[in-house]
Amino acid sequence: MTHNRIARVRHEMREKGLAALIVSSLPHIRYLTGFTGSNALLIITQRSSAFLSDVRYTLQAGKEVKGCKRIIITQIGLYEEAAARELLSGSGKTGFESNQITYAQYRVLRRLFPETSFASTADIVENVMLVKDEMEIESIRRAAKISDKVFHEVLDKIRPGVTELEVAAEISFLHKRYGAQRDAFEIIVASGIRGAFPHARASRKKIRSGEFVTLDFGCVIDGYNSDITRTVAVGTVSSRAKRIYQVVKDAQQEAIDAARGSMWAKDLDAIARKRIERGGLGKYFNHSLGHGLGLQVHERPKVSQLSKERLRSGSVITIEPGVYVPDFGGVRIEDDVLLNDAGCQVLNGAPKELITL
Repeated sequence: MTHNRIARVRHEMREKGLAALIVSSLPHIRYLTGFTGSNALLIITQRSSAFLSDVRYTLQAGKEVKGCKRIIITQIGLYEEAAARELLSGSGKTGFESNQITYAQYRVLRRLFPETSFASTADIVENVMLVKDEMEIESIRRAAKISDKVFHEVLDKIRPGVTELEVAAEISFLHKRYGAQRDAFEIIVASGIRGAFPHARASRKKIRSGEFVTLDFGCVIDGYNSDITRTVAVGTVSSRAKRIYQVVKDAQQEAIDAARGSMWAKDLDAIARKRIERGGLGKYFNHSLGHGLGLQVHERPKVSQLSKERLRSGSVITIEPGVYVPDFGGVRIEDDVLLNDAGCQVLNGAPKELITL
C-alpha cells in the first residue's frame, strides 16, 4: 500500500518538475510509510525513498515503516545530519513542504547544498491523500460510530448545574472506554451565550435550564479522525431558539442532499449559506461549511466560499453550518460524509431532530 502511495507522490513530483521532495509533515510521513512516532523526515526521489528518524525509534521504525529505506541517526534534531547524509547535492530541483518547514531549517538546507535548487511546494502529498482508500474509510467510519455512541450516552450527564468541563471529561472518558485511541481535538462544550463562540473551549460555566448546549467532538481510530457536532436544549428554550435550530438543520440537510464528487466546493458552501440567508441569519454564519477529514482533523478540501477546487469522489468531508448570535448563543450541526459520483454517504447516525433534556 505504501509503495502505491509513494508512486503517486512521484507522479505529482514529475508534474511539478521535482527531482526530490523532503516530506516533514508527520501525518504525511505516516500516510506514506506507516510511521506513528514524533520525529522523522522522508526524502523521496524518482528512484528511491529514505525514511530518517533518531535512535529512540529504532525498534518502532523497524516494525512500522514500509516501502522505503530506513536510516536511524544519533541526533534528535534531524535536518542538519539527515540532509547531509541522504539528500544528494545537485540531484535537481528539490521541493520542501513550505507550510511545515521552519525558516531556520530552510537556512540549514541552503547552507548544506548551495548548488541545489530548492522549491517551496504545497499540496503534493495532500493531492494524493484527497481520495481515501477502503482502509481509511473504514477507520473513519469506526471513529464516527464511536462518537455517535458517546453522544447518546453523554446526554444523561447534561443537566442544570453540571459544568461544561464535566461534560467534556465524560465525552473523553467514553471515547476511550469504547476503544478510541484519544480525542481528535480539544472537546467543545458551549452552553448559553457561550454558544456564540464557534470554538469555545469547555469552561467552568454551569449549564442552566433554558439554554442550548453545543457539543463538538471526535475521536481517533488507527490515526483517523471523526468530527461531529450536535446542539441540544436543556429545558424549555424560546421560540426564537427553536427557529434558529430549524434553519441550521435545514441548511445542513440541503447541503447533504446536494453533496457529491466533482461539484465545486464553493457551490456546496453556497447551498447551505443561502438557506441561512433566507432565514434572515446570514450575517451570523461566519465560517466555512466544512473541511476534509482523515489523518488530520482539518485537511483538504476546504469547503468554503473562497475555495477554488472541485470536490472528489472518495473524499471525506464535514458538513457543519452554524449560526452564532452575540449575547444569545449558537447552533451548529455537523456530520462526516463520504463523497461519491452520485451523492454522499453520511457516516454519522446520531439524531438531528432537536433533543430537549
